[in-house]
Amino acid sequence: MTDTGLENLINTHARSSDLRITDVRIAKLEGVPMRHTIIRIDTNQGIVGWGEARDQSSATFVLMLKSRLVGENPCNVEMLFRKIRQFGGPGRQGGGVSGIEMALLDLAGKAYDIPAYMLAGGKYRDEILTYADTESRADPEEMGRTLLARQEQGFTMVKMDIGLSLIWDVPGAVIARPRERSRHPKDLPFTMHPFTGTHITAIGVDYIADYVKRVRDVVGYELPIAADHFGYMDVDSCIRVGRALEPYALEWLEDMIPWQFTQQWRQLTEAIATPTCTGEDIYLAEGFKPLLDAQAIRVAHPDPASAGGILETKKIGDLAQGYGVPMALHLAATPIATMACVAIGAATENFLALEFHAADVPGWSDLVTGLPNPIIQDGHITVPDAPGLGFGDIDEEAFRRHSDAKDPGFFEPTDQWNDEWNYDRQWG
Repeated sequence: MTDTGLENLINTHARSSDLRITDVRIAKLEGVPMRHTIIRIDTNQGIVGWGEARDQSSATFVLMLKSRLVGENPCNVEMLFRKIRQFGGPGRQGGGVSGIEMALLDLAGKAYDIPAYMLAGGKYRDEILTYADTESRADPEEMGRTLLARQEQGFTMVKMDIGLSLIWDVPGAVIARPRERSRHPKDLPFTMHPFTGTHITAIGVDYIADYVKRVRDVVGYELPIAADHFGYMDVDSCIRVGRALEPYALEWLEDMIPWQFTQQWRQLTEAIATPTCTGEDIYLAEGFKPLLDAQAIRVAHPDPASAGGILETKKIGDLAQGYGVPMALHLAATPIATMACVAIGAATENFLALEFHAADVPGWSDLVTGLPNPIIQDGHITVPDAPGLGFGDIDEEAFRRHSDAKDPGFFEPTDQWNDEWNYDRQWG
C-alpha cells in the first residue's frame, strides 16, 4: 500500500460502533480554585474521557450513575444523557450528570477524531473571551487597583463583588432582624433572599454607589465590569441599588435574587437600566424558559458543570438567542470543565464571555497537557482543534499536588458502584 499520509488523519485505534464504557472513576481536588470532582471514563479501546462536576458538588452524584453507563457506547451521547438527566437538578445536584456528559463528548470526539465543538454544530469563533472574577476589597481604591492588575494580566473584562458584605457594619446602612444581624451575610446561604427580612437603607444604597464610583475613578469607564454577590435581600432593595448604580455602566448585575422568582426578576429588570443576569444554579434549558418567556433577564448565565454539560448548555444559548438574550458562562473549575466551556462558547452564536475564577491560582494551566501555557493569553483562550475537549491528558503529578487532603482517593476503583440496583422508569 502506498504511503499517502492519510493514515495520520484517521483514528485507526478505535471503531466507534464497538466502543464501550468499562469504568467510571473520580479524583477530588482542592484549591483550583475550589473543591472539584474530576471524572474519568475508561473504555474497552483504551480511549479515556474527562469530565468535571460543578465546584463543591457531591461526588456521590457522579458515582451513582456508573451502573447506568458501564457497557454502553459513549458515542450515544444524547441517549445516555436522556437516561441519566433525571438524576440531576438545580444547583450542585446537576454536577454529576453534567460532568458525565462532558466526558461522553470528550470520548465521542476522540473516537471520531473531531473537536467537541464540531459535535455541537461547529464553531463561530476561534477565541473565547474570559472575564476574571475578583473578590471584593473593603477599600474601593484598592479594589480599583486590583482590577487594574487584572488588566495588566491581560484580562479585558472583569467582575467584582459588591453588596451587603460592604455595608453590614456601616451604621444605618442595613435593616436586619436580630438573629440575622448576629451573623455575617455570607452565613445566610440557605435562607432565600426575600425571607431574610433584610433591607438596604438609603445610607446603604449611597455607600454602595459611592464605592462603585470610586472604583470607576481608578479604572476608568472603558473596562467592562460585571457585579455579583449582592447578598440576601429583598427585591425592592435590589431595585434601589440597581438604579443607584446606573451611572457606572456595569456589564450586568448578577444573581440579585433567586432565579426561581420569575416575576420578581421581571420587576427588577423593568425597573433598572443595567442588564440583569442569572442562571448558574439552573438545570437544563427548560429551567431557563420561564425567565426568557417573561423577558425577565438580559443575560443568561448557566454553569455547564451543573446545567447539563456541553450540548444542553448549547441548547440554553440557542433558546436565549430566540429572545434576543446573550449567554455568558459561569464557571469556577479546573482546565477540564474550562475546555468544555470553550467548546460551548465556540459553538454558540450569542456567547458573550466565560468566567475565570483562578487568576490567583499558581500552576492552574499546568493541570493538563497539550495546550498553550498559560492557557489564557491576553484574556482569551484559543479554541483548540484537537479531538474531544482539546487537551492532551491530565498532569497526574500536578493533580496529586491538589488532591483533597480530607478525601484523598485518586481515581481509585469504584467497583462498589458497579451493580447498584435501579428501576429508572421515568413515568408513573
